[in-house]
Amino acid sequence: MSEATERRLQRAQAELRAGGAVLLRDDQADVLALSPERASPDRLAALAILTGAPADLLISRRRAALAGLVAPIEADDPRGVEPVAAPIRDISDPAWRLAADPTRSDDGTAARERALGRLRPAGRASAAAIALAKRAGLLPALVSVELPSGRLPGGASALDPVIIEAKLLKEGQIAAGRLKRVAEARVPLADAENCRIIAFRPSDGGPEHLAIVVGEPAADAPILARLHSECFTGDLLGSLRCDCGEQLKGAIRTMAAAGGGVVLYMAQEGRGIGLINKLRAYDLQDRGLDTVDANLALGFEADERDFRPAAEMLRALGHQRIRLLTNNPAKVQALGAHGIEVVERVPHAFPANGHNAGYLSTKARRAGHML
Repeated sequence: MSEATERRLQRAQAELRAGGAVLLRDDQADVLALSPERASPDRLAALAILTGAPADLLISRRRAALAGLVAPIEADDPRGVEPVAAPIRDISDPAWRLAADPTRSDDGTAARERALGRLRPAGRASAAAIALAKRAGLLPALVSVELPSGRLPGGASALDPVIIEAKLLKEGQIAAGRLKRVAEARVPLADAENCRIIAFRPSDGGPEHLAIVVGEPAADAPILARLHSECFTGDLLGSLRCDCGEQLKGAIRTMAAAGGGVVLYMAQEGRGIGLINKLRAYDLQDRGLDTVDANLALGFEADERDFRPAAEMLRALGHQRIRLLTNNPAKVQALGAHGIEVVERVPHAFPANGHNAGYLSTKARRAGHML
């Protein structure tokens, strides 16, 4: 991906976050989209007026099913990732927002059905728009208008959209796995005084990942390693809703006792959905959903993480064979698929407390964690 292309992708993400419009171009059809959580009501209303086309609510099929708009589908059904479009009958009617954001007070399926027309499949540009919203840390729900390919109505130029080719989202996903080593320093830790932190920056301009190098990892033998997704609430605040803080500190202690190891601290909060969306998922969990269903209800996959950057970091540090501190077999499989040999899975479990027993049970029962 060229530097100019990376800048366009970054600008498109920033525009959505700022409440602006993005036009995703594809040879089938184009999609002009706004984020309902960021765009002003006037801007949302102007979308259909300026384009002369009806506005749709663009969400995933799974989100639509969990909102009661289509028949239920299984959590592992591959159709769940497909985007669907529902005509918004009246943009001023707040009821359509119930389908976009399940954390809003829900007036029931009848309100959503009143606000939305019959769902239909959406195309490749719509799928790219949803992917862009995720990259921007927003809910994967957009107000959109589908337009003929390559033809932006004159009035729509008043929205001043950032124009980007839909295929660039796929290239951007690949670019996120290409890293540059940008900084490092000695940082003594309470449990590992001999420690360095090395920062890696993705070529797509996304947030930096960190390698916490404990002690002196052997260069000629499989090292102890842990993939740890950042968790502001658990790692920093000591949240009891998860076991992340214990896992991070426990990994550092284990590596220090063993003489060395590497914690790959990945900027993938909330299994890749971001901190704000993780808080939304917590809200849904307090209403009775488990950690998997909460992510699905928001329109995300159960796990949105990409482990390619972790494999790239290990290679950059000179480690191709590792002993992985994890209870998650998916991490073992993912690293293997990206060229890192996991010679041993080292168990890394901690006792439940009065707040995270259900969370741990769900990880074991629904995500296959070996607890």
